[in-house]
Amino acid sequence: MSALTVRRAFPEDAALLAEMNRHVHDLHARHRPDIYNEQPPPEELATIYREQLGRASVWGFVAELAGSGYVGYATAALHQRAPSAFLQPESFMVLNQLAVAPEATRRGAATALLDAVREAGRAAGCRRLVTEVWDFNDEARSFYEASGFLPMKRSLEQLL
Repeated sequence: MSALTVRRAFPEDAALLAEMNRHVHDLHARHRPDIYNEQPPPEELATIYREQLGRASVWGFVAELAGSGYVGYATAALHQRAPSAFLQPESFMVLNQLAVAPEATRRGAATALLDAVREAGRAAGCRRLVTEVWDFNDEARSFYEASGFLPMKRSLEQLL
């Protein structure tokens, strides 16, 4: 098995994340063209990632597989909720994106990226990690369930 390494992503990695996002975005655009643009301009995506990775509350990670180059990335953000009459105060990590190139699936990259996000959350004092996944994305749902994620709530929609 090839050596897999994960490192923190920085604003200089923005174009790399934009490129690695392509296959996941394509999947979303295929299933929900009413929400996702078909082919977002790579330079605009790079600008978005650069801005996100420059924030102190955002963590990014990239996975590199020896002999294959960079094969995946994850982005996550720290959320801090103030107490209210309804809710307890809380710090939690939100996994915003996790993507692994199709040719590198089942080689440990997604798990290694998820572990890096979990560790960042623990280090930031979070007690939980949350994410969202589309119902059409069976592969992602299976991965998250196998990784110990449990359903938290359901989002429902009705077209008008």
